[in-house]
Amino acid sequence: MGPAIVDPGRQRVAMYSDLDPRRWVEFAEIDNVRDLGGLPVNDGGTTRFGVVYRSSTPQQVSEADLAQLLGPVGLRTLVDLRTPAEVAQEGYGRLAESAVRLVNLPVCKTASAAMPSDLVPDAHQLDQCELYRELLSGSGESMVTAARLIADTGHHSVFFHCAAGKDRTGILAAVLLDAIGVRAEAIVADYVLTADRIVRIRARLATMASYQGLPPLSRTGIFAVDPAPMRRFVAGLRAEHGGAANWLRANGLTAAELRDLRRVMVR
Repeated sequence: MGPAIVDPGRQRVAMYSDLDPRRWVEFAEIDNVRDLGGLPVNDGGTTRFGVVYRSSTPQQVSEADLAQLLGPVGLRTLVDLRTPAEVAQEGYGRLAESAVRLVNLPVCKTASAAMPSDLVPDAHQLDQCELYRELLSGSGESMVTAARLIADTGHHSVFFHCAAGKDRTGILAAVLLDAIGVRAEAIVADYVLTADRIVRIRARLATMASYQGLPPLSRTGIFAVDPAPMRRFVAGLRAEHGGAANWLRANGLTAAELRDLRRVMVR
């Protein structure tokens, strides 16, 4: 038997996978919540804890979950990346009756996209990186508005989520993190952490009206959590736009807002 072949890209991701165990935040009825703190920034320092969190849909929060969100987490603003049709059908559960500000900023390829099936018309021929580029291209206003909210300390802490907390959420996370100078492999590592929760995520989504008929878990379908597409997406941001900071500026974020985003997210 010859020597084992090791993918150096996967090795680099593994370096960051357990960077800080405080990043996972556990809830009874939300499956994929992590703090964007603790990630290394290119010019030194790390991202700040307690400012912004990424999540799967939190619509089924229990009373204890809500108490945790409003108490220790300090949630003030929920940025919802789902389509308006998903929001109308699924709602926000207990969050709708809380003091949390709910902001719907859809991430979709076109304004006419209604449901997840419209975002991915053929899951069997899926090129995730190309999907991410198309979603980014169709969602400039949503991305800039989300960055603007996070840059304002009056909105903290901020949760952003879609359904699974993987694709639409992963794109916004990548844009924010690249814009403030987080290392590329740390961005990819943050993305692939969803693999730890994907079985649980799919099982919960399958109970909801908007996500009936979901494909099974596989290495190539919409539930795949492969570092390669995100690595290509981040590389494309840098090659085609000079990085996410330039992309945000081109889509309306001001230089002052970009400085504020870096100030509040990096310590």
